[in-house]
Amino acid sequence: MRAVVTVTGKDTKGIIAKVSAFLSEKGANIEDISQTIMGEYFAMIMIVDLTAAKQELSALAKECFEMGKQIGMAIYMQHEDIFNAMHSI
Repeated sequence: MRAVVTVTGKDTKGIIAKVSAFLSEKGANIEDISQTIMGEYFAMIMIVDLTAAKQELSALAKECFEMGKQIGMAIYMQHEDIFNAMHSI
């Protein structure tokens, strides 16, 4: 199963390292990543494979959200199918 992870907030050093290390610890594999800095804001979207994840998507999504609060970012994880459905006409 794949999921989409979005990370947004004020830019600081180490965001990509912190998020990717967290996902790796949870058994997620980053398949694709795109990030940009717009002025003082950071935005990143990742496609992650959760086949080897140690938790179910809902628990992992909650932990991502909580970790985001700790580093001052908004981090959301959702199933790829739901993300696609929300962004289609």
